[in-house]
Amino acid sequence: MKFISYTHHGTTSWGLVTATGVIDLATPDTPSLRRAIETDRLHALAQDARGRTDSASLTAIEFLPVIPDPGKIICVGHNYEEHRVETQRDKTENPSIFLRVAPSQTGHLAPLVLPPESTQLDYEGEIAIVIGKGGRRIAQADAWDHIAGYSAYNDGSVRDWQKHTMQFTPGKNFNRTGAFGPWLVTRDEIGDGQELTVETRLNGSVMQHATTAMMIFPIPRLIEYTSTFTTLEPGDVIVSGTPGGVGARRQPPVWMKPGDRIEIEVSGVGVLCNTVVAEEVGA
Repeated sequence: MKFISYTHHGTTSWGLVTATGVIDLATPDTPSLRRAIETDRLHALAQDARGRTDSASLTAIEFLPVIPDPGKIICVGHNYEEHRVETQRDKTENPSIFLRVAPSQTGHLAPLVLPPESTQLDYEGEIAIVIGKGGRRIAQADAWDHIAGYSAYNDGSVRDWQKHTMQFTPGKNFNRTGAFGPWLVTRDEIGDGQELTVETRLNGSVMQHATTAMMIFPIPRLIEYTSTFTTLEPGDVIVSGTPGGVGARRQPPVWMKPGDRIEIEVSGVGVLCNTVVAEEVGA
């Protein structure tokens, strides 16, 4: 099953994606996708919706980030060997972790925003893991049971601000630079440990291509590691790292600019698509 967060006629909601549109699943007790995951009612609400007509077509809605209000967005750096090599990072025994905040996100087909403070907006195609069952110190053997599903993520990076210090935070958190979507594909649609492909295309040209078999730290290890230092909660998001081929490491560098179309495709999930726009300051 596929679930989205969206707005329609000015109302924010969430629902089940069908072949022709979306069925609104919001209730007073589950007004958001995150809340439905927290209360373990995702599948029950979807089953109850069988036979209902679409609430709206996908062309009539505005996609929001899959989880617009996650408690935590935990991002993993240098988790593919090719990317580690191109960034000249040393090998480590543990994942490199940084955080994003919710306002840094944008949805499928929504603008990806280039701030006026920089011209160095870079793409990073990644697989996002949405936590379904919370926990602390989760063993790798149990990690799959804590996943609600998967999505695509563009961990857009303002590279010069990322490099101001050794900490990544500023360059990873400009408003609406990280795209998340188009939807959540539930865990039962993708086999545990199934090899997934992630590909990034800029204006139709393939810039990144890799599979999860190339991860340095696989998904269960990421869940084990992050749940050791923080309690994972339903609706939290783990953004699992980007392959080699980022714009900053190309010769010459390739920066996204207004009008560019950037696509992140994850097998079994779909295509996350955004167009870059310049931020209108003071508008």
